[in-house]
Amino acid sequence: MKWFKRLVVLCLLLVAALGIVPFFVSVDDYRPKIEKLLSERIKEPVRLKSLRLAGLPLPHLVIEGVEIGKSDVTVGKIAVTPDLLSLLGDIKVIRNVSISGLVINQNALDRLPLWIAGDPRAKPANFTVLVRSVSLDDAMLKLQKSAFGPFDARVSISGTGQPERADITARDGKFRMAVKPEGKKFNIDVQAKGWRLLVGPPIQFDELLVRGVATLEDANLSEVKAKLYNGTVTGQTTLGWKKGLQLKGSYAVSGIELRDLVPMFSPETRLSGRLTAKPAFSANAANVEQLKNALRLETPFDIRDGILDGIDIQKAATSLLTKDSSGQTRFDVLSGHLAMERGTQRITGLKVSSGSLAADGHVTIAANKALSGRINAQVKVGALAAATVPLNIGGTVGSPLAWPTGAAVTGGAIGTVILPGVGTAIGAQAGSWAESLLGGSKKK
Repeated sequence: MKWFKRLVVLCLLLVAALGIVPFFVSVDDYRPKIEKLLSERIKEPVRLKSLRLAGLPLPHLVIEGVEIGKSDVTVGKIAVTPDLLSLLGDIKVIRNVSISGLVINQNALDRLPLWIAGDPRAKPANFTVLVRSVSLDDAMLKLQKSAFGPFDARVSISGTGQPERADITARDGKFRMAVKPEGKKFNIDVQAKGWRLLVGPPIQFDELLVRGVATLEDANLSEVKAKLYNGTVTGQTTLGWKKGLQLKGSYAVSGIELRDLVPMFSPETRLSGRLTAKPAFSANAANVEQLKNALRLETPFDIRDGILDGIDIQKAATSLLTKDSSGQTRFDVLSGHLAMERGTQRITGLKVSSGSLAADGHVTIAANKALSGRINAQVKVGALAAATVPLNIGGTVGSPLAWPTGAAVTGGAIGTVILPGVGTAIGAQAGSWAESLLGGSKKK
């Protein structure tokens, strides 16, 4: 048993040496030189608070207090664990790079491609560095209007230097993403619960599932399923970025409650109801900033049991002489076809029905939110049959207006004189017929 005791003593001495040696070996003297080399490579100031060696559990280098740029990137601590024997050869193997407390803001994300590219005139090193794994703990992305994190990430790398798998997990458990390389493609699997969209409108997802394949030039998200705002969305999207940006997709929307969702896209609009639609969209743009104006979208839509605030169609049709359309329109069904291009929205085949009100027509929403169009409103007055009153649509999305056409107003005035009350609606109907016969609905 003497050999066993000697082995134990040897191991204890080795562990003690690993723990003591770093106190006698200082690497902090190299810090200014490392800061200078890194700053020259990425063309940004780099600051390191301290460098030190640690012996346990394995010998590793610890870098603390990293800052890049104007605090665009900050890191609490980086631990680099090398394969000691590999340091003697041409291929330097790093077992693990552990990064704690990473914070990246929007400015750093915008400049990241330039940092990775480096200086093409720089001389290549006469050795190769191979990293086997990278781990992020308590990381945070701070975007312009939102943030993602804190989150953890794990990246494993094969012996040939190719990534094998990457996993990103939010610490609150609301978001998980796995990326698995397969040849030149990457399989993507995203699962989220109670998660808010990071860019664009702050849409809240009860559940989100995204699966697809990406390359260095494009991404095909063939399976997208979401539960949100008491409804569901399913479909697919493709995105390319080799030459500018190319976007295309189609979805099926069922039962989405619009009350809280619509203000995210149009703060001036107040609309409630449950939406069913089948949007198809596409866009080609030079960059992200131009993507919104380049978007083209078409969809039939059907909204049930809702309220449109800001305009009362029935009131506009029955108040011919006062031209008052303020209020709200309650409807059982609001349907039509929406086409959007270059920021202009055109609604055709518009139909509204609710109790004593029925309306049809078309409305255009310009890029500056100005409204134009024509609606034919059918309203009932007492026990009489419904009268059709043509209404002009104008104003803006925030302050919509509806007023009867000239012929409808004239007919309504005559009807009021001849037969007060119900005569107004009868006269409006007669004015509408006269307008149609004389071509008054045509633009002059």
